Amino acid sequence: MAKYGKLHADALKAIDRAETYPPGEAIALVKQHAKRKFDESVDVAFRLGVDPRKADQMLRGTVALPSGSGKTVRIAVFAAGDAANEAREAGADVVGADDLVKRIQDENFLDFDLAIATPDLMGQVGRLGRVLGPRGLMPNPKTGTVTTDVGRAVSEFKGGKVEYRTDRHGNVHVRIGKASFSDEDLMANFTAVLDEIVRAKPAAAKGRYIKGVSLSSTMGPGVRVAAD
Repeated sequence: MAKYGKLHADALKAIDRAETYPPGEAIALVKQHAKRKFDESVDVAFRLGVDPRKADQMLRGTVALPSGSGKTVRIAVFAAGDAANEAREAGADVVGADDLVKRIQDENFLDFDLAIATPDLMGQVGRLGRVLGPRGLMPNPKTGTVTTDVGRAVSEFKGGKVEYRTDRHGNVHVRIGKASFSDEDLMANFTAVLDEIVRAKPAAAKGRYIKGVSLSSTMGPGVRVAAD
């Protein structure tokens, strides 16, 4: 614990918390202070001028990270017939229809990070709302996880497509890679996410939209980013 405290304290001394850094400098600082014995994730957080209590100001969607996320994503697919075969061929980790629904209900099976479903099975999948919903695993058309083209969806999410959504405070958090990524790869991913957040600005949002942006590693302090 003492070692963790010293590393964190050293990082805080090197980073001016009152200053906003250009994205390239912020990425370099985050990487410089990601010194744990594991490959820390790098995350971006946006503080947005939206009211998350209003449905027309909620953000939810997906963005393709050009350099990938660095995370191995376990995908469960609710599909039958040819769609199920396509999902398996694309690399889905778990594929099923009524049997998968029953497995989740009876065994509390949740060994996956993302769920995709064909529209015809959403009636059955909907019964899992109390289990999948709170964990952010319920398939949704807005994120491309309810689709007839499950093979393509599996390939895209395996290849670095990630979901984003506003939390109850109006913030959006997205993992953009690992500390082992090159500065260029992290910058490409950061830019892709920033462009998507700007594109997704709700028409109902008033005033300043992006109020703050910060980058951090898993165990490191936040670095404020000048993203205007």
